[in-house]
Amino acid sequence: MRKTVIIFMCLLCCLLCHGQELNCRVKVNRSSVQGTSSSVFQALETAITEFMNKRTWTDLQYSEDERIDCTLNITVKQYKASDNLFTCELQYQCIRPVWGSTYSTTVFSMRDADFTFTYQENEPLEFNEVNMNNNLTAMLAYYAYLFIGLDLDTFSPLGGTDVLRRAESIVNNAQSLPSAGWKAFSDNRNRHAIINDYMETAMQPMRQMMYKYHREGLDEMSSNADRGRTAITEALEMLDEAHKAKAMSLLPQFFTDFKRDELVGIYRGHGTANEKSKVYDILSGINVSQSVEWKKLQR
Repeated sequence: MRKTVIIFMCLLCCLLCHGQELNCRVKVNRSSVQGTSSSVFQALETAITEFMNKRTWTDLQYSEDERIDCTLNITVKQYKASDNLFTCELQYQCIRPVWGSTYSTTVFSMRDADFTFTYQENEPLEFNEVNMNNNLTAMLAYYAYLFIGLDLDTFSPLGGTDVLRRAESIVNNAQSLPSAGWKAFSDNRNRHAIINDYMETAMQPMRQMMYKYHREGLDEMSSNADRGRTAITEALEMLDEAHKAKAMSLLPQFFTDFKRDELVGIYRGHGTANEKSKVYDILSGINVSQSVEWKKLQR
């Protein structure tokens, strides 16, 4: 009897731990579309939320409080009811808690200007990783794997490789889809460019930087701020290495864009003059458009 109870408890623990990976908040903004019933937009928001959150994307084990926070803010620019065609823009964000604090940091954030798809109200969202014929679910699956892979990279060096390869596979299999955002060399900000650059060998210092910055840097700051800040300075040197290895990639610039306020807060009023000067030079070299902000961290 005791053995049976133990087995049952072990199985229960496995079931509880092997949960969905994402805690995705979805918002569909239809303010630009007039004269259309709101029900189709509400149905779309619900369908995407369930698709992202109720599906198990990997074989990894996640408890409820380990699920990855992320957001999909979809702005509908046009809706053609006769064709069920949505022309949208997506602003997406992946968020990570910082150990020993109530602070959460943005792991990645960007805008997808080519978030266009067809959807009929109450249509079930289905996804086939090999035979893709639905642009909406292909895009959603791509972002699900991107979020999970990036999050894993922040917890162990190159930890998200296997998951990120699945995002890469989706891009490759989506080349036959007529929708924009998938094609190589058509846009250095599209889905192909992001995953291709991130997984390229020359950009591996940036992937290593993700672990150094978040796990050895931010997570350390609550117990030893100086040690954590030193690790972040070393991480920015790795980001600079990636930037110099592939100057055409925009990923280092994107990183400094969404980390801007966080970086200024880390160094303003803290650290040595040499440290601040080094960080200023790195950030100015990667993202000169934010030079006014970078001067603030020298104070």
